[in-house]
Amino acid sequence: MSVAATTWISAGLSTAIPDAVLLAVGVGILSCLITIAFVWRRHPVLAVAAVALACAAATAGTVASLAPVRSQIAALEAEGGRHLELDVTVTGRIDGSADGGAWFDAVASSVRAGEATVVGAIPARVLVDPDGRSALARASMGSTVSLSGRAIPAAAGERAALVVRAGEITSATEPTGVWAWFEGLRDGLVASTRGLPQPGAGLVPGLAVGDTFSLDPATEAAMNASSLSHLTAVSGANCALVVGAAFGLLALCGAPRGVRVGGAFVVLAAFVALVTPEPSVVRAAAMASVAMIAVALGRPAVGVAVLSLAVTVLLVIDPWLARSLGFALSAAATGALLVLARPLAVGLGRWMPRALALALAVPASAQIVCGPLIVLIDPHVPLLGVAANLVADPAAAPATIAGALACIVPFPWLRDGLTALAWVPAAWIAAVAHTSSSVAAQNLPWPDGPAGALLLALVGAALHLAIARPRHLPRLTGLASAATAVVIGLVLGTTAVRTVAGPLTVPAAWQVAMCDVGQGDATLWRSGGAIALVDTGPEPTALARCLTQFGIDRIDLLVLTHFDLDHVGGSPTVIGRAALVVHGPVDGSADQRLLDRFAAAGAQLQQVTTGTTGELGATRWQALGPPPRAEPGNDASVALDVAGSGFPRTVLLGDLGEESQAALRRRVDVPRVQIVKVSHHGSADQDAALYQDLHPAVGLIGVGADNDYGHPTASLLSMLRTLGTAIGRTDHDGALAAWLDDGGQLTLWRERADDTVSEPIGRLGE
Repeated sequence: MSVAATTWISAGLSTAIPDAVLLAVGVGILSCLITIAFVWRRHPVLAVAAVALACAAATAGTVASLAPVRSQIAALEAEGGRHLELDVTVTGRIDGSADGGAWFDAVASSVRAGEATVVGAIPARVLVDPDGRSALARASMGSTVSLSGRAIPAAAGERAALVVRAGEITSATEPTGVWAWFEGLRDGLVASTRGLPQPGAGLVPGLAVGDTFSLDPATEAAMNASSLSHLTAVSGANCALVVGAAFGLLALCGAPRGVRVGGAFVVLAAFVALVTPEPSVVRAAAMASVAMIAVALGRPAVGVAVLSLAVTVLLVIDPWLARSLGFALSAAATGALLVLARPLAVGLGRWMPRALALALAVPASAQIVCGPLIVLIDPHVPLLGVAANLVADPAAAPATIAGALACIVPFPWLRDGLTALAWVPAAWIAAVAHTSSSVAAQNLPWPDGPAGALLLALVGAALHLAIARPRHLPRLTGLASAATAVVIGLVLGTTAVRTVAGPLTVPAAWQVAMCDVGQGDATLWRSGGAIALVDTGPEPTALARCLTQFGIDRIDLLVLTHFDLDHVGGSPTVIGRAALVVHGPVDGSADQRLLDRFAAAGAQLQQVTTGTTGELGATRWQALGPPPRAEPGNDASVALDVAGSGFPRTVLLGDLGEESQAALRRRVDVPRVQIVKVSHHGSADQDAALYQDLHPAVGLIGVGADNDYGHPTASLLSMLRTLGTAIGRTDHDGALAAWLDDGGQLTLWRERADDTVSEPIGRLGE
């Protein structure tokens, strides 16, 4: 394990620094010195250290070997957006992007910028605009694509030496040879599912070969929310099922152990080629191989050693895996299966049948180890994840095996029959996912960041000790049991508060609300049972707390006014829970990746400009801005006018500054409103004439206590008071809510105050 850990650290460092040559040379020299010391002293610790440092040097050397290519690309000044022409070979699956385009990994053989040309094997990532998507209709793994476009900045530690947004696809060949054959097999399976009922039909290709193109977004989001997404991502579980089936079939035929193992791995290699040997698939196959070797030998200790070897080899070949969460999850899940599953099964076997205990132990061990990694990107704990896996996993094997067989059989009638058989367990898995994700208590909000990950790791360790109860640690086991009891009590109490008591703390009649999320914006409106959220605040935990307080689980409309952190930082809380995401102009790849995450979780995307309209329940919203072709930023915030029968007319101004507010006033007929969401947290950069035209009865200000910006400013507060506007500010008042009662009275509720504001609607002359 120490060798793998050292290699992982070296891979992370070498991919993060500009030049890995010095690291490779330095670690290599140190390895040689320790090797000399080992020859002299013959101590096993020195031998392990020498091997670990040698592997670390090899990893850094792999990164350093690409330095000349990266330097040549940098010499093209590609990061400045220079026009490039490329010839590339597709090395992975071509996946759709949120804007209707596509992206794929490739190796560029030629990059041309004006008179300069760079040739070689250049790792690249290509983003294709929607207009060019049709040109890739027949392209796949192994296709050669000629394109032109502009480079965009790569994320830190990116594997690709060049990331390009393609403006034009000059040519794209169809795959040839074995890749064309495999592509035909996959297309045949997808065609065979047409006519079968959804969502099971769309799930069959995903379970069999990881093709989720025909999977409807709602089911994909439900699979993610219920911790079942590994079944459609060609994870180690899929590979293990295929290997296990081959191993078992050869055993039934009476083949000796060596033939069974060899045959199983031949089948695994063919399966990897069938689903395309991109890095994530190769990684999953390696982890499945480790698990199968350990199971076949019946010796977890050997399995851990093989796992360490596999991790080390993969990192030496591809050091950028060190920054991949998927790789970390695969390695962690495999290690959990080898180390934790058996003690958990023994512990659970004290209270239930052995077979059920083993079935529970496998997903539980994976959840314990992988949970801390997952909360780093999604601060929730899926409470029903283990139960969903327990119920769904028995259907995964027949669906995967029948689907894979349907993919390779040569007779259409037999393929259709096998596809229909695979549909039955696939439909069951889809039903489990939808049922689990629809439970309000399914996702427990959890602290995010390293602190949240550490806390969940400690909870998982305590839970494992409490169940496994190792005899040589009686005191620690007792302490863990007590801690587990406390955690279970807190979880049950928190769940009760979230699902029952939370919504009772706010007025049931609220129509417009503002969350207390600190120095940021998160505003809600509700009509006819439909919910809209405008911005998500600066971080997920505060938004999750607010949604719990108002009893909200599903977001029908999410508006991202612009992409500053204080307006989109809480997005992980609602990824997978938003049906429609409305947004303004996108500024760079980070904004696009956020939208891609929403789309991958099932949301529809819509970029809006002045005049765009939509409906939510009985209300109708209209975008007052931004104008077409606006430059991204505060002044391109999405501003909304929301109106409806029995609903307080509301205008939300995002972070518009004085000049953009004045431009809005000149561009549209400004209505008189009951509520205004004050722009930019109450800054001084306001257009008094706009607020005079709006003449709001209530002004809502999202602002953090003791912020460094002086928000809300005295000038803004004075302006609102002059208009007779009642002010609600989250730094003093906490969460805010407003509504019209049946008599047309407007009421403002403050979480931290007893006073309310009530105004007759007729006085406002709507």
